[in-house]
Amino acid sequence: MVEHKSLPVAGYTTQNDEKIAKVNRNKELEEKVLRALDELNKELKPKVDHRSLAIARTHIETGFMWMNRAIFQPKRIELQHDLPIQGPPESK
Repeated sequence: MVEHKSLPVAGYTTQNDEKIAKVNRNKELEEKVLRALDELNKELKPKVDHRSLAIARTHIETGFMWMNRAIFQPKRIELQHDLPIQGPPESK
């Protein structure tokens, strides 16, 4: 299996072909659902609740984002000014 170098984005790591294929499949599914929302909006222009469609779009995009994040598993990063983690003060 081929390992692909990660993007130069902090927290993201090298990904293999299988994970990339899964995320690409998810992106295609997401686009199909978003286009269905676009069609619904266009077909029912005056008779559709645009606020509800906007909420649906947001939740769909959020759901796919979290699904892809679950696959790629980005890590937390260290900040430039991080201090070493210290335990509680010792009692005397």
